[in-house]
Amino acid sequence: MKTKKEKNDDESCQSTVNPSEWKGRTIEIDDAGTGDLVGDAFIGFRDIESGKIIFQSVPVGLYNEDNKDDDRAKKHILKVIIKTLKNLKHGNGDRILLCRGNCFDLVREYFKENEIYYEPAIIEGELQDAVEGRYIEHLRKLGITSRNLTIESGAQRYFILFNWVCQDFPNRERFVKIGFPSWKKKWRKIAIKRYENNHKNKSRERDKIIRRANEIFEYMNENLPSLKEILSES
Repeated sequence: MKTKKEKNDDESCQSTVNPSEWKGRTIEIDDAGTGDLVGDAFIGFRDIESGKIIFQSVPVGLYNEDNKDDDRAKKHILKVIIKTLKNLKHGNGDRILLCRGNCFDLVREYFKENEIYYEPAIIEGELQDAVEGRYIEHLRKLGITSRNLTIESGAQRYFILFNWVCQDFPNRERFVKIGFPSWKKKWRKIAIKRYENNHKNKSRERDKIIRRANEIFEYMNENLPSLKEILSES
């Protein structure tokens, strides 16, 4: 397949659905969760020749405010990529198809500095599904049970995760990538407000249930026959 020029992209790019021919081995690298609000992120590797797929995690703590300015997440991603390529016995004759995401900025710099051949790619198919599936598995373990949560990233998934955080904000903010600028500027305030409103509504509902239970109990006490009446009837 011919490489194609993407809008606002100064590098040629191809899809892994039908990549151009290559005589040696090809290794695909993709990410999942790096742009999502909640949880760890994951880097996926696929050795096309053997079909082997490897996952490496990027802890959510690397996306907090203290680490953001130091690019700790990107540095961690570079570290695990160097390590995994070594484990895969990457050689000079291999081609790397690397996702275009900005989480790989330091990786691209490293590849160029060390003359490691790679091609920017739109990762589709087996690896994309696998790494997104690994991220969803991680979210399920955190307790996100929505049936609408899928491997498809985008606005719908963002709000599923955001609403989950709002439901128990004090205990769930620790799973949020709080270093995202939009979190501090906008979404954190909305999350707190929604949590407080939900908490108030639940308290009112609980008070209503207790009040109704007391009314029923009082009614039963007023209308139940006394022990004296029961004995006299016997």
